[in-house]
Formats: sequence, structure tokens, C-alpha cells
Amino acid sequence: MAELLEIAKLGNPILRQIAQPVSNITDATLQALIDSSIETATAANGVGIAAPQVSQSYRLFIVASRPNPRYPDAPLMEATAMINPKIVARSDEIVKGWEGCLSVPGVRGLVPRYRAIAVEYSDRYGNLQHQELTDFVARIFQHELDHLNGILFVDRVESDRDLVTEEEYQRLISS
Repeated sequence: MAELLEIAKLGNPILRQIAQPVSNITDATLQALIDSSIETATAANGVGIAAPQVSQSYRLFIVASRPNPRYPDAPLMEATAMINPKIVARSDEIVKGWEGCLSVPGVRGLVPRYRAIAVEYSDRYGNLQHQELTDFVARIFQHELDHLNGILFVDRVESDRDLVTEEEYQRLISS
């Protein structure tokens, strides 16, 4: 079983830095980081996690959508490592949706994001992948990509009124 990693919290300088590109994807240390990041996100009920969130400055994140207590309506997908990811096209349509972050515990925000994006990334085996993502999974990708650029979801909310506590968010979605 992979090691659980400590999650960097709001205020940690690494969360505000631009992550470095990955040059050697097959490196054993990087592969171990991928496995540990998947385990860490799963244990914390996250649907994604970026390397800077576990104090590693790499352009790497995991997208791992699945229903869990933090996101009960999330679609189920296999945890996927996305290395040196980028958005290559996007829809004109922007939608607001609630986001939380393992690095900003106890807070949710209503964040505008592109509804559909075309992305490119290398998988953990070094193969270049192209995908079209929509809705919740597109939101995860954009959220995690922001982490690689030193941006947190709280930077994207349009108003302080779009921020709520986790408890209030749970009340909102259950009513």
C-alpha cells in the first residue's frame, strides 16, 4: 500500500508557486508519488489532488471522481494521473459550481469554470493522452490545473458571498 502524504494547507507557500514540468515520467520516485497521491486523495474523500498539495512542485495531478461524503453525486471514474497537463480548447459556456479543496478545509465556494474542455496530458506510462471533459470532471481538471499555477479556488470566486462553510454547504445540498 502506498504511503499517505501530508496535505499542505492554505498559507503554505508551495500552494502559491508555479509547479515545475515533469521530465522523467518513468522515474521510480515520481511513480511512488502518483501512488501515494491516489491513496491520499482517496483517504481524504477528495476527487482530485495536485502534487503541490502534497508539497511536491511537479506539474502532476490526480483526477479521481467518485461518490463520497464530500461529493455524493460525483460520477465514478478510475483514478488517473495527469502529467504536464494543459487545456487545448474550451467551450464558451461558463457555469458556476460548488468546489471545496483538501488544502482549504471547511470552506466551499461557488466557482465559475468552463463547462467543457479539451485537454492533453501524459499518463503515468508516458503516453500522450487527449480527452474531452465536461461538467464535474472538467471542473476537477480546471481546479487541479489551477494548483499547478499557484491558484486556489478561493481566488476564483466572484464575491465573498459565494463562500460558505462546509456545514452550510452540506445543508444546502441536502435541502
